Amino acid sequence: MPQASKSCSPTKSLSITETINGSHRFTIQGYSLAKGIGIGKHIASENFTVGGYQWAIFFYPDGKNTEDNSSYVSVFIALASDGTDVRALFELTLIDQSGQGKHKVHSHFDRSLESGPYTLKYRGSMWGYKRFFRRAMLETSDFLKNDCLKIHCTVGVVVSAIDCSRLHPIKVPDSDIGSQFGLLLENEEFSDVTFDVSGEKFHAHKLVLAARSPIFERELLDAMEEENNEIVITDMEPKVFKALLHFIYKDTLIEDNELSPSSSSSMPSVSDTLAAKLLAAADRYDLPRLRLMCESVLCKDISVNSVANILSLADRYHAMDLKSICLRFAVENLKAVMHSDGFQHLKEHCPSLQSELLKTVAGCEEDKVGGSKSRTAWAQFSDGGDTNDRSVRQQAWENGAERSQGLWVQLDDGDANGSPRQED
Repeated sequence: MPQASKSCSPTKSLSITETINGSHRFTIQGYSLAKGIGIGKHIASENFTVGGYQWAIFFYPDGKNTEDNSSYVSVFIALASDGTDVRALFELTLIDQSGQGKHKVHSHFDRSLESGPYTLKYRGSMWGYKRFFRRAMLETSDFLKNDCLKIHCTVGVVVSAIDCSRLHPIKVPDSDIGSQFGLLLENEEFSDVTFDVSGEKFHAHKLVLAARSPIFERELLDAMEEENNEIVITDMEPKVFKALLHFIYKDTLIEDNELSPSSSSSMPSVSDTLAAKLLAAADRYDLPRLRLMCESVLCKDISVNSVANILSLADRYHAMDLKSICLRFAVENLKAVMHSDGFQHLKEHCPSLQSELLKTVAGCEEDKVGGSKSRTAWAQFSDGGDTNDRSVRQQAWENGAERSQGLWVQLDDGDANGSPRQED
């Protein structure tokens, strides 16, 4: 029985051909004195390097071709160093010195060449023009000024190579600075400050804390003035402070089952979760990234029963993204939310949030005016024929936000038959 053949992974390579470009400007001062030097004799520029080769500009005041009898000036670019079959593109420009920019340009660049780049076979090989410019016309033109000519030359040496960077990439591992700083925290090496949190001691490093939190920086400076290396914290649980230090050193959330209600078997209230308490700590110590992390955790637990409490937390601890999502969710599920226990607390203790919720409702109404949806947030309080609630809403907005409490009472009384939609 023949053995099954093994297939190898396909290989690939990439060759890139491009030009290495460089330029040189050659100024010829005393043109009138250079005339008469003789046909075939040139004035050379200094050598310049492009693409690993030396180059020079040759200017022939009496021309290079004896047949032209000095009627033309000649200009060439010469390979001035050792080389074999050097392929290149060239550009020669005689500069218009009147300032009008009407230069005389001979160029290989920016155009298709039928035979490809020019090949210089050995040292001394040249490319250029025997009849670059008629001498009589040159001497009466704007190219000659104060007995001076200026020639600009560009050379593009053609090179081909295998793209090593794409074929052999070097993978840079993810940063592990968080793990390294975490070891500092765990091993307590070089610690220089101690926190007493409800009797539990935490050792930390002043520089790390000060770099991460402006509030810690201020508190540590005050402690240094008092020559006190132990700071007592009485209004925070040890587990919350431990999670706070974990973030400060590792820039990640601590792995804990109490971060959110949905991950806990005992199902604590939202305000009792570690995420909520850590949100408060982030606000206290001005840690915006930690605040966003906590917002992300709490956002996953938004439901009809929890949205009012989460909204209250978001408002209290300046979690603006979370607050915006809570307001939108409450509007979309308004009838059910209004019958939750959390909403009753919101009405009694957070009148400003109640007003913001009303404004969000009104904003949604305006967004949907002229739209295709048949039932808006306000329409949830009516079966379609009763207009009393709509008139109450209009009157409340005309009389100002201070009427919002009475509005909610009337809306509650006007919806006795509906059953709220509950969410886990």
